[in-house]
Amino acid sequence: MPEPELPSGPAPTPAPPSGPGTGEPLPLGVDLTPTGHPAVDAGLARLEALDGVPTDAHVAVYEDVHQRLADTLAALDRD
Repeated sequence: MPEPELPSGPAPTPAPPSGPGTGEPLPLGVDLTPTGHPAVDAGLARLEALDGVPTDAHVAVYEDVHQRLADTLAALDRD
């Protein structure tokens, strides 16, 4: 049986590792669609800023966005 032919030239350089087990955060890659409501869109923009940030920093932002959205909903009841 003949040996498979190997490609010639320099070996490709592997990409640096990222993701689980490497300590490097992966981008979420989630596209956020504007709602047209400035307060809600500001909260969504805060979530977009988390892309590539270590997860231990996410909690404070999630809490802030949750509070902003709760305040926005409460304001609808007052109006």
